[in-house]
Amino acid sequence: MKNIIVLGSTGSIGTSALDVIARLGPQYRVIGMSANKNTELFIKQVHTFKPRFAAVLDAASYEILKTQMPKGTQLLPPDMDSLVFLSSLPSANLIISGLVGAVGFQPLIAAIKAGKTIALANKEPMVMAGQSIMQECRRWNATIIPVDSEPSAIFQCMEETDANNYDRANESISRVFLTASGGPFARRKKALSTVTPAEALNHPRWKMGKKITVDSATLMNKGFEAIEIMNLFSLPQEKVQIVIHPQSLIHSAVEYADGAILAEMSEPDMRIPIQYAVTYPKRLPSPVKPLNLFEAQKLEFFEPDFDRFPCLDLALAAQRRGSVFPAVLSAADEVAVDAFLKERIKFTDIPKLIYSVLKETYGRTGRITLNQAAEADAWGREKALANLAEKKYKKVIL
Repeated sequence: MKNIIVLGSTGSIGTSALDVIARLGPQYRVIGMSANKNTELFIKQVHTFKPRFAAVLDAASYEILKTQMPKGTQLLPPDMDSLVFLSSLPSANLIISGLVGAVGFQPLIAAIKAGKTIALANKEPMVMAGQSIMQECRRWNATIIPVDSEPSAIFQCMEETDANNYDRANESISRVFLTASGGPFARRKKALSTVTPAEALNHPRWKMGKKITVDSATLMNKGFEAIEIMNLFSLPQEKVQIVIHPQSLIHSAVEYADGAILAEMSEPDMRIPIQYAVTYPKRLPSPVKPLNLFEAQKLEFFEPDFDRFPCLDLALAAQRRGSVFPAVLSAADEVAVDAFLKERIKFTDIPKLIYSVLKETYGRTGRITLNQAAEADAWGREKALANLAEKKYKKVIL
């Protein structure tokens, strides 16, 4: 029996995870789940899976839900402590984190300190303080299994290595190819300054939440994933090559010193990497149709356009600077994407706002602590909101 906690159960990762778990059978059981404020869907999920614990962060949703819990399910208070409690529950074998943004930072740290196996789709904590997080994994004997399709593909291509200790494996690795669909604007000829939120949310390959979909449109998501895999797999930036692959059939690849390239190919369906993380190290039949290579016909690969998509360059620059810069990058991006979705700024203003914050980032050197990462996140949000209010953002010049 594998007891599972699903954080962010009403999001795209959470709903896919619950679909996978339901299909796997009674040996995989959801004992805890959380959401933000999608009360209608959450109550359906809770009544279907009947977890021991449920939590919502939104206070108004809590008031609605507290009288609708099924027998045997306890609704936890609407605060971060409830997510931390779920993440460190002694009876849980697997924590699936489908949270979005820095809200997943504290629950991830709690799960690590409890020695859990974490199926991680929430990449922002790995951006904020990935090196320190991996150090904590080794300290507490916790394991992170990446859920996003591209980091999962790399994990699978490095499957024979010791999780959380990739230094020896990296001696034989020449390059890692991190693929990206390119989002909805990879081949757009019109100016990106006219992009609307509806256009940015119309991803050609993946059905995801709003934040990650906009990040995919700006290519910031790929920048985040690059930082994530550098931290997760102890990879230097020069070994990571980002490749635009519109078909999204090769989810990433690893090239070894002898020239051999191992790639993971499958249909672009998040249930495949989610199920791999849930059943790891076993591989069980999937609900996704097998990939038909004859229908695929061709695979295309392009270099990313850093001029049109400066968010990618900003992410890589922040990683090179290290210290608090990736945490500030992540915080400023959350503010900028939210402002774009609310039509307060243009699509092309997203990197400008982020850049304005990075330019003012205070100096530190070397690896930062988890507390320092949390402080940098808070500072980055405050500064981004201030710059947004003052319209204090200009062209990105790196």
